[in-house]
Amino acid sequence: MGGFRSILISALFAGIIAGTALTGLQTMKVYPLIFAAEKFENERHDHAAKAPASHHPAVSDQGNKAAAWMPADGPERILYSLLSNILIGVGLGLVLAAIFALRPVANWRQGVVWGLGGFISVNLAPALGLPPELPGMPAGVLLARQTWWLSTALFTAGGIALTFLSRALIWRLPGVLLIALPHIYGAPHLTGLGSDVPATLAAGFATASLASNLIFWAVLGLLTAETMARLDRTEHLKIA
Repeated sequence: MGGFRSILISALFAGIIAGTALTGLQTMKVYPLIFAAEKFENERHDHAAKAPASHHPAVSDQGNKAAAWMPADGPERILYSLLSNILIGVGLGLVLAAIFALRPVANWRQGVVWGLGGFISVNLAPALGLPPELPGMPAGVLLARQTWWLSTALFTAGGIALTFLSRALIWRLPGVLLIALPHIYGAPHLTGLGSDVPATLAAGFATASLASNLIFWAVLGLLTAETMARLDRTEHLKIA
């Protein structure tokens, strides 16, 4: 049984490394696609600005004033992404470390398997209904999308636990049903189908996002399991 100290140290170490690795992958593979999509979106806005004045200028002014703050492209954007990814990595590392404290893993390979389970629950399963979206792509209502994404992640995690962790066969069918339920219900419908973003760019972004998160989860599971195992061995040697 791992102690709180082992859980905290393992989560911090694994979260920092995995979050940094994710930021590096995003900088190389994901952000260039986002920047390319933003160019298409900016060109569309430029064409709209050159069009005749709208009959509702006040609405346009309010939209400009309500525009959300965004970090500047370059080092500032990468820094904020790094901090965000590390925080997410540490948070998810705490979840994995707490699981490993209750259900010890034999080696780092089992940690990777747990990480892959997290990837399937948090990234892959929701992406089957709501693929990662570039700026300018059509999307459904935000609240409905967030609710469906969260429900899918929770149902998939619960379904995987029932299917693979339970020794009783009676729980496996409910586990499979839990995994399938969000997809049977269906993801929120899109508000529109038109998009200025090329399909190849959108497909490349979805692939790069999922691949980056797959590596993130594998690294997170591996390092969390290995760090906890080493800390526990050290504690046992001290006691002996």
